Amino acid sequence: MAIDQAALDEVALSREEYEEIVRRLDREPNPVELGLFGALWSEHCGYKNSKPLLRLFPTTGPRVLTEAGAENAGAVDIGDGRVIVMKIESHNHPSAVEPYQGAATGVGGIVRDIFAMGARPIAILDSLRFGELHDAHNRYLFEGVVAGIGGYGNCLGIPTVGGEVVFDDAYAANPLVNAMCVGLARTGTLASAVARGTGNPLILVGADTGRDGIHGASGLASRTDPTERFEEMRPAVQVGNPFLEKLLMEACLDLSENHPGWFVGIQDLGAAGLTSSSIETAAKGGVGIVIDVDAVPRREEGMTAYEVMLSESQERMLIVAHAEHEQDIIDLFTRWELRSNVIGEVTDDGLVRVLEKGDEVAAVSVGELTNPPLYRREGRPPARLAELQAYDFSVLPDLDAMSKVMLGQMAGAGDATTGAEAALLLLLARLNITSKRPVYRQYDHQVQTNTVVRPGSDAAVLRIKGTRRAIALSTDGNGRYCYLDPYAGGAIAVAEAARNVVCGGGKPIACTDCLNFGSPENLEVYWQMENAIRGMAEACERLGTPVVSGNVSLFNESGGAPIHPTPVVGMLGLLEDVEHARSSAFVAAGDEVYLLGPWSRVVDPSGGLAGSEYLEAIHGFAAGRPYIDIETEAAVQAACLAGIEAGVVRSAHDCSDGGLAVALAECAIQSGLGLDASQLSLPGRSDAGLFGEVQSRIVVTVAPGDGGQLREIAGARGAELTMLGNVEDDGRFRLGGGIGVAVSELNAAYESGILALLA
Repeated sequence: MAIDQAALDEVALSREEYEEIVRRLDREPNPVELGLFGALWSEHCGYKNSKPLLRLFPTTGPRVLTEAGAENAGAVDIGDGRVIVMKIESHNHPSAVEPYQGAATGVGGIVRDIFAMGARPIAILDSLRFGELHDAHNRYLFEGVVAGIGGYGNCLGIPTVGGEVVFDDAYAANPLVNAMCVGLARTGTLASAVARGTGNPLILVGADTGRDGIHGASGLASRTDPTERFEEMRPAVQVGNPFLEKLLMEACLDLSENHPGWFVGIQDLGAAGLTSSSIETAAKGGVGIVIDVDAVPRREEGMTAYEVMLSESQERMLIVAHAEHEQDIIDLFTRWELRSNVIGEVTDDGLVRVLEKGDEVAAVSVGELTNPPLYRREGRPPARLAELQAYDFSVLPDLDAMSKVMLGQMAGAGDATTGAEAALLLLLARLNITSKRPVYRQYDHQVQTNTVVRPGSDAAVLRIKGTRRAIALSTDGNGRYCYLDPYAGGAIAVAEAARNVVCGGGKPIACTDCLNFGSPENLEVYWQMENAIRGMAEACERLGTPVVSGNVSLFNESGGAPIHPTPVVGMLGLLEDVEHARSSAFVAAGDEVYLLGPWSRVVDPSGGLAGSEYLEAIHGFAAGRPYIDIETEAAVQAACLAGIEAGVVRSAHDCSDGGLAVALAECAIQSGLGLDASQLSLPGRSDAGLFGEVQSRIVVTVAPGDGGQLREIAGARGAELTMLGNVEDDGRFRLGGGIGVAVSELNAAYESGILALLA
């Protein structure tokens, strides 16, 4: 009898995939088995459309300690007997349906990935995308997600130290919620997510199992447009308990740090719950498992084996124990006031067998479940892309011609008397540039007392206690760039993340990524994904930042339209000495201000206007072709880092959204100091010179008289250096091109953006 299509839709399997399952089993799967296949063959767990492309990434290096995809997260050696464990993951669709719990449990899940490896979580970063806040539903999503991140992370005692928030109607109704966690461990102490040893018990610890999250991986995370099935999908959003997770974290770290000989492996229960955690550990160990669902503690009556295996109830971990230490582990968790139960054991037959009331309700090969079909498609560029990329920027009126029109339209332009001033104030109040203080003030970013550079700068910097070392962390990605040129946009995401940790004083050494795209079955989306990954891979190779972990989130669509292709990169930088930490704020009056990077040799044909905030804000559209030269990028980063390590560079700030004028204004705002760069002569058009987002540029400051040493450092590395002006203590901001305003006025615009729309 042919299976009903509704049953396949429920587990997100195609008819062809079902027929493949029947072929492999040589029989029809029963309902429990179908649920197992649906979960593990889902896009979220099986990476059916992305795994062939992910092989393009460089994943090894002298500091990398883990094989990509083999463990819960990636591990990187930072010296002094310390290891950093890091990963970024998405919780996009759950947050679209239930923003507070979707974001909260996204934080909980990524944190479990870190302490499952025996590393203590020391930092959280989040990369968020929403539609414009003038829409009430977008405000609801924004406020719920931000509150969920703070509500969960703060309770765990883990600082949320950085991230990014971007607003674009491409993300309306389908927000992106990417959470990154970083942990610290001692060398040689990492735990593995593996099952071995016939007869070794499987111990489930933590929360009781309920019906929340069923079909989370196969349904909510692997279907298009969750808002179309809003009420149906709400039960698939997990509900978090951060206080229970805090106990679970401390107990698991106690086990890993103090009793590593008691267990074989440890795995968190995330997407697909008990199904993925148990079966994936068995696959890594080349063994089988048997699970008795009657031994799984539950908080709801009448749950079936299907529901128990697929539940995504939070705050649960699976321990593969050495048989002789089964009671020791149970006693340890009891001391932490946590319930733990033996629910099964390791076998040598290579099968997953599920028992209910003594009957075998599923028996399937581990290998078949964990090897879904992979798809390699022939993508095609979007139909209008060539037209957008070929846009002629010479037809745009420059700032001088627009000044009267702009001044007439500017609300709150204050004392602005030129088009350049009006444009700067407008950009500083733009949601993608404005202060994110209303977001990060809801997060505890100083708990654990490691935070050296706090949110609001280019990168967060955290000291590694007991050493001279520190780490710098950043998340970056620009969906608009990737929409216009996914290859360049992917490379820029890596380059900017690396540039930001360099500005913080760190040498980029590894990254993690979250790849957010629409449906890969749409060949235009697939083309975007493939080319973005290729661009990222080239940049990672050249900058020496292997990809050690990550996540792919597909089917991000709403109203029939995919989101902008949005790869997000989480970058790790290493500071050999914490004294090298830098922020973006000007340091002292009299300091000389320089631009490291292209100035007279700009080769970007659009002058950086392609896909820029200026173009969107002033002219209302996105067009052009973003550009980056990765060799120039490497030279600029090397020069900046050398200048910092030599003690010459006192502050550093990446030029990104809003270009040079916005970057300089942010340095002034954060310090309260002024700038005199009034004699600066801009190359080319004034709008491009002031607001063009030319890549590979860093604003740096040095003490008076140190410019010559900086010039030697830059020249030795092939980086262009341009004198811009001097830091002043008069509270005025002067910049060639017609800008002369009070720093207080810049600050008022900068602090107004989000608050004005939430009032």
